[in-house]
Amino acid sequence: MTVLDPDTKTSAWVPEAEVEVDDTDDMPLSTRLSIADALTLGNATCGFMAVYFTTTGVLIPHLTGNEDGGMARHSAATAVMLMLLASVFDLFDGLVARKLRSSAMGAELDNLSDLISFGLAPAYFVLVWGMVADDAYQRVSAVAAIVVLLAVVLRLARFSCVTLKDGVFQGMPSPFGALTVVSVVLLGLPFVPTLLAIVGVAWLMVSRVEYPKPRGRLAVAMLSWIVTSMALLAAWAFDAPGGELLLQTGCSLQLVMGAVIPLFATARRVNTFRDNRREARAAQLP
Repeated sequence: MTVLDPDTKTSAWVPEAEVEVDDTDDMPLSTRLSIADALTLGNATCGFMAVYFTTTGVLIPHLTGNEDGGMARHSAATAVMLMLLASVFDLFDGLVARKLRSSAMGAELDNLSDLISFGLAPAYFVLVWGMVADDAYQRVSAVAAIVVLLAVVLRLARFSCVTLKDGVFQGMPSPFGALTVVSVVLLGLPFVPTLLAIVGVAWLMVSRVEYPKPRGRLAVAMLSWIVTSMALLAAWAFDAPGGELLLQTGCSLQLVMGAVIPLFATARRVNTFRDNRREARAAQLP
C-alpha cells in the first residue's frame, strides 16, 4: 500500500497491517441498534418465550400423560403474561422512537417482532388449546390457528405499504387482536362459539375498521389495562380465592372492548359522513 509522507512529500510504502482501521466507523448507521430497537427485540423475546412455556408446560405434559392441572395453569398464565409484556414493549418502543431516535431497521424489526409475539404465539396457543381440549378438534383448531397467523401477516404487510391519516390504525391492531384471541380461549366457552369468536377476531384484524392509536391518555389506559390483566392472570394461576371468576371477568371485558370499539368507530365514520354531506349541501345553497 502506498501513502504520502508529509515530511518528505514523497511516497513511501507502508505495510497494510500497520494502517489503523476503525471498524466501528465503517458500520452503517442503519445497522446500529437504538434504545427503541432494544425494546422491540424484547418484544420478540417475550413472544418466543410464550411459545416455550406453552410447549413445555401445557403441550408436552399432555402428550406424555403427565398432566398436572396446576402446572398447566401456571404455564398458560405465564405464556399469556409474556404476550402482555410483549405488548408493553411494543407500546413503549414507538414512544421512545418518537422521543429519541430509531435506526433505519426500526420498522422492519417492529413488524418481525410483532409477527412472533402477536402472530405466532397466539396462533400456537390456539393450536395447543385444540389439542388439549379434544383430539377430534385438532385439525379444526389447526385451521383456526392458521387463520389467526395469516390475519396478522396480512395486517402487518398492509400496515407497511398503506398510508393512513395520523392517529388511527386500519383493522384491529395485532397486539389487541392477539390478547383478544387468547381471552377467547381462556374464557372456556364451548368449542364452536370459541372457534367462531377466534375467526371473528381474525377478520377484524384484516378489516378496514379504524382503531385509535394508543397515545396520551389512551396509552395510559391501555398500560393500566395490561397491568390489571397480569394481576388477574396471577390470581388465576395461583388459585387465589375467586381467581377463576376474576379471570373470566377480565376475558369478558376484553371481548366486550373488541366488539364495542368497532361499533364506536363505525358510528363516528357515519356521523362524519353525515356532517360532510350537510356542509356540502349548505355550501350549495344561494
